[in-house]
Amino acid sequence: MTRLVVVGDALLDCDVEGAVERLSPDAPVPVVEHAETRTRPGGAALAAVLAARDGHDVILVTALADDAAGAELRAALERWGIELVAVGLDGETPQKLRVRVDGRSLLRIDTGGREGRVRPASAAARAAIAWAPAVLVADYGRGLTADPAIRSALVEARGHGGPLVWDPHPHGALPVEGATLCTPNESEARRLTAPGEAGLAGAEACARALAAGEAGLAGAEACARALARAWRADHVCVTRGAAGAVMVRRDGGHALAVPAAPVTAGDPCGAGDRFAATAAGALTRGASVAEAVRHAVSAATAFVRAGGAAALRLDAPPRAAAPTVEDVTAIERVRAEGGVVVATGGCFDLLHAGHVQTLQAARALGDCLVVCLNGDASVRRLKGPDRPLVPQQDRAALLAALSCVDAVTIFEDDTPERVLEELRPDIWAKGGDYSDSELPEAAVLERWGGRSVILPFLDGRSTTKLIEQVAVRAGA
Repeated sequence: MTRLVVVGDALLDCDVEGAVERLSPDAPVPVVEHAETRTRPGGAALAAVLAARDGHDVILVTALADDAAGAELRAALERWGIELVAVGLDGETPQKLRVRVDGRSLLRIDTGGREGRVRPASAAARAAIAWAPAVLVADYGRGLTADPAIRSALVEARGHGGPLVWDPHPHGALPVEGATLCTPNESEARRLTAPGEAGLAGAEACARALAAGEAGLAGAEACARALARAWRADHVCVTRGAAGAVMVRRDGGHALAVPAAPVTAGDPCGAGDRFAATAAGALTRGASVAEAVRHAVSAATAFVRAGGAAALRLDAPPRAAAPTVEDVTAIERVRAEGGVVVATGGCFDLLHAGHVQTLQAARALGDCLVVCLNGDASVRRLKGPDRPLVPQQDRAALLAALSCVDAVTIFEDDTPERVLEELRPDIWAKGGDYSDSELPEAAVLERWGGRSVILPFLDGRSTTKLIEQVAVRAGA
């Protein structure tokens, strides 16, 4: 299990869900008939929960007041096994309340504002950061990252060579020099590169681009390059919502533009935390920055599609998650709507037409399809030392790009029984020459009333045959 230290401002988020059927008689405003109220960790605390949900060992360094909201946050973090290193906060623990109707926000009320004063960091907080193998800063502009002791510890942590991901805020402190990856959204990037913004000497190129009316990808790239120079960050990635993301390196070179899959509906609340937590987790596991950004775009897109932070089941214990390309919160959304969850599995080394036909057939059986993908070590044990030809993250990315696939999760066992226990799909679908007696997963599905089915096999299509044909032609 990899360790990740999250540093930043924790909030308590509250969603008041209801329905509107009439206007108030005393003012032209909607009357919300209250249905339920749900609270959850927000801000840096949400980023910490998402990282724990992804299977990381998480320490959260944050400022909390001794009030009811602070106590609720502490209890939620404890349920998720997150080690809390709290810095004192004079004032109220920040809270964000949203009134929502039919999955859309009608009103937002923020309390516990920036008048609260963060107390000096404790020795425990400084040590937790300074010796962290990887750090994610989730800055919500409440003052924690401005503490000189916190900043000194962050510089020390970066000096050890581990990744430092910084999700900045226009009201927050500037990232420390040498951050591995900074992840402002497009609106934040434009505010941070506005004329006269403190700490942005050298942003002339960005100012010229924006003054010339450059928008879209060009404007976002200009902002990213200006911020990379000003912050002396190794990489800056500007997230652009439905348009994906654009990333640049401080040392120049071409920008990396990562598109996002279309999302017809969803809730973007928490998408920035999902992006940053995924990127930090991928870097912690050894991915390149480009790979981390690609995974983060996919995860944030799936997160929004599944309903955002409001759709998370944060009362459940964290699952022992493997690296994912698409977040499996798609399952929760489908289940909440009474739909059918379908899962299938395999190695999917050298994706071919037979694989695609099987996946399309599996997706047609229900309302979402989760692919349980054998990890590299699992494939080697099953197929031999020369396999896989394509590494697991690339195989996962190819699968996630298919319109019939809603989520991908990677597992390292020889069989998928354990991951099926976690996902608990309604249907387990396998392609090929199988019978019920040859599917060990069938007995597992019976434990929760699921069922297994066999899908048609496309003759003449197999990875092994493709490899043999390539070998024959290479030797010819």
